[in-house]
Amino acid sequence: MSDLTREGWRNFYGRRFGKTLRTSQKTWLAQDLDSLRPAGFALAENPDRLPVEPGTIFGDARPVWLEIGFGGGEHMVHMAATYPQVGVIGCEPFVNGVAMLLGRIRAAGVGNLAVYPGDARDVMDVLPEGAVAKAFLNYPDPWPKRRHHRRRFVTPDHLRPLARVLAPGAEFRIATDIADYVRQALEEVPKAGFVLEASGGVPWPDWISTRYEQKALREGRTPQYLTFRRG
Repeated sequence: MSDLTREGWRNFYGRRFGKTLRTSQKTWLAQDLDSLRPAGFALAENPDRLPVEPGTIFGDARPVWLEIGFGGGEHMVHMAATYPQVGVIGCEPFVNGVAMLLGRIRAAGVGNLAVYPGDARDVMDVLPEGAVAKAFLNYPDPWPKRRHHRRRFVTPDHLRPLARVLAPGAEFRIATDIADYVRQALEEVPKAGFVLEASGGVPWPDWISTRYEQKALREGRTPQYLTFRRG
């Protein structure tokens, strides 16, 4: 809880709302989100920040993966469908992205997901140590201005909590099209207790290209894929 104040407020940078939602998206939010949103992550419902056991979310002791900022949900749904034996927790504060994810969940018919429509730090605050077997950070907000680099996820205030909740040997994947984001990740992630295993332009075998990646390719930027392992 590195930047939580006594009143429970923390800095948040980024958008929570975008274009006006379509009627179908409003329906998905109203009908589906509550059943997919685990209790205990939000400060208002867990002010003492008591641990939330993954077994209470998925009903068993299956491996748990964490996607930090799932965007429109393409990757998260793809991974849930590809690995039905795993439970995937996704965090995304952007309401329009949450609505898109809910539509994709309906279309794919997957049930091994949990959705937290908020800051990933809330989730990392309360998951037990070593509870997560794999984590994903796909096309995070680049915060291109130098004075905003401290807002990037690949900073100690985010990486230390992530390292705590990841099990020893757990994989942490980063996909980005921003060269300076790669630079910062290569500098900061190992300091938090990770070992670099691979980096370059070849995606993982189970990767699915997202709309953010397609935009990067259209605009002439080269995606990079980094694989770290929790020490």
